[in-house]
Amino acid sequence: MGMGGRRVVQQAMMKMKQVGGSRRSVTYMPRPGDGAPRTVTLIPGDGIGPLVTNAVEQVMEAMHAPIYFEKYEVHGDMRRVPEEVLDSIRKNKVCLKGGLRTPMGGGVSSLNVQLRKDLDLYASLVNCFNLPGLPTRHHNVDIVVIRENTEGEYSGLEHEVVPGVVESLKVMSKFCSERIAKYAFEYAYLNNRKKVSAVHKANIMKLADGLFLESCRQVATKYPGIKYNEIIVDNCCMQLVSKPEQFDVMVTPNLYGNLVANTAAGIAGGTGVMPGGNVGADHAVFEQGASAGNVGNEMMVEQRKANPVALLLSSAMMLRHLQFPSFADRLETAVKRVISEGKCKAIDLGGDSTTQEIVDAVIAKLH
Repeated sequence: MGMGGRRVVQQAMMKMKQVGGSRRSVTYMPRPGDGAPRTVTLIPGDGIGPLVTNAVEQVMEAMHAPIYFEKYEVHGDMRRVPEEVLDSIRKNKVCLKGGLRTPMGGGVSSLNVQLRKDLDLYASLVNCFNLPGLPTRHHNVDIVVIRENTEGEYSGLEHEVVPGVVESLKVMSKFCSERIAKYAFEYAYLNNRKKVSAVHKANIMKLADGLFLESCRQVATKYPGIKYNEIIVDNCCMQLVSKPEQFDVMVTPNLYGNLVANTAAGIAGGTGVMPGGNVGADHAVFEQGASAGNVGNEMMVEQRKANPVALLLSSAMMLRHLQFPSFADRLETAVKRVISEGKCKAIDLGGDSTTQEIVDAVIAKLH
């Protein structure tokens, strides 16, 4: 083989590695019985939810993944999540869901918040990272936002003191602050992450956010190999849009985490491609990582042009959670190859492909 031929082969191998195409040299050794099919609760949800959850169903079927879905209709305008749905998640331990539209104002509370509280899904995790083939202003972005999911401003304790005056309570507890800090540091330790940044506003909310910081500092002492720092939330947002590559794992109270995760997702490539999930001691619910745009709009639904990438990557996270790492690798590799080639792009990524065209392209790349 001549120099030109060798160069072509080397470039091809490098490209394969860049998009996750290289084979593992050491395989995962399952325990006996690990290949038994698992049942997963599926909530298609509202707006583009049925489109993107159907995309996951098609890809799982094409991979012959050991997953069976138990499907339930839940919509954001319901008063509560039906008890049979909660029972299904408690039984199966794992759920995949599309977005649930939360009505603005009025007396209808968010079913997303209710689901997290009823199942004690205290940790929200959103992974925001650059994908090869997806041009962004910033490079080397790989941020994991871990957000406390059950209290803070989302406690839902609001009342009208007198006409025209409303009081909304922010509740912070040592128990919840400690366990989210422990989860963040444990995540960093298990995933070879080097730094955890605690996001706060303790300069103003000295007791509430002060308690959160105190908990983070205590947990940090048990992980001397992981760098720990603190950053005020407004400075954090400025730093995110100017130099996002400085961040690694971020641990936050409830509201700040929602804002930071959506900002980081927009910087890394858009909310339509960022995976995430919510986890507690006993259950896990996987969904599009960043909440912005997770139900889409009428045009996307009518034209069937929703971006399924975020939920496909979230379902790869789900496969790892279920201890099916080989299937997760195949799915992630296929998605990354489609994005790297750039032939199939959703509207939010500057393309015009339909959801089905993207699904077909992913299935064609499965190995």
